[in-house]
Amino acid sequence: MEELRKLEQAQAALELMRSHGVWPSDPDSDRFLANLLLLLIQPCGELNMDRKFNLINEYLPKILRTLIKEASYLLDQNDLMKMENKDSKYFQSELNKKTDCSPQTEFHNVAVIGLNSMERANSTLEDFCRSYFMFHEMDVNRPESIFKYLPVLSFTESYIYQLDNMNERIVQPSAGGLPILNAQSEERDRDLSSELVNAFEGDPFGPLKSLLEFRGLLNDRIIEEFKSGEEFWALERKLCSALMHEEVVSVEDVMRAIHLKSFDYRVLNLLVYELRGEKVNELHMEFLSTSEYLVEISDDLFDYEDDVLENSFNILRMFIKIYGASAAPTMLVGIPICHNTGK
Repeated sequence: MEELRKLEQAQAALELMRSHGVWPSDPDSDRFLANLLLLLIQPCGELNMDRKFNLINEYLPKILRTLIKEASYLLDQNDLMKMENKDSKYFQSELNKKTDCSPQTEFHNVAVIGLNSMERANSTLEDFCRSYFMFHEMDVNRPESIFKYLPVLSFTESYIYQLDNMNERIVQPSAGGLPILNAQSEERDRDLSSELVNAFEGDPFGPLKSLLEFRGLLNDRIIEEFKSGEEFWALERKLCSALMHEEVVSVEDVMRAIHLKSFDYRVLNLLVYELRGEKVNELHMEFLSTSEYLVEISDDLFDYEDDVLENSFNILRMFIKIYGASAAPTMLVGIPICHNTGK
């Protein structure tokens, strides 16, 4: 339990660092800085934080120059091996236990989620259980119906929310919409944005796909929905950037985005079919796709003010840009109810 508690603290420290733009390019550096942060906040007699900083500034150069090698005698050979491998192998081993990934998987390819992402995903999971379980002849009022499949569904939706949060940070105005105060903060925001963008240039769903494949749950349709998610986030970045820079917004891009937006519900639904060993009911999928489309429009109307402040995709916001404030509601009412994604 003690080791698990330390692992949870390290993960929390990692999330805190990344929320403030402290994001080294490799997992070993991430873990080292997280451990350093945890060490700094540990109580030590009467030392306050200022005194700790002064000690580091005064003595760290000398420790690095003269003491680091000589101090190795304090560790026996086994401890030396642990010191060399602890961050990469031990942390990897513990994460593998949590994610059921192959032991050969490298840390940066492991699907890892944070508590904040799980909390954000919770309302979607509740809505999914209430709205979709009936199509699988499952009773949402029976706990066994929920908890039997909840780990996979919760992990998947939380992973998606984690990527969604990263995408939102890309499209958010610098410093939360406030003017950039100095060149240093501008460079920091630019570096953070660049790292976040790079995360979407590879295969952001790769670790999750590996986990689902390991469980025998991945199929071609789920992979296609993951591609839909990547396309939606790319369109959101494109459209929200256009709004920020007073550029032209394409109605075709807007309609494509609103149809793609509910990809996570389709992923969850397809996972339930796989988990239960059922054949996909295409009639249900078609009906639910249309329902999802209408719900997304309704949610965008309800969340309009928040989405404007956060510079997030919102169909009414986009229509106001294209058609003007007066005509936008009428144009929105007149759009066809269509479930296809325009592929």
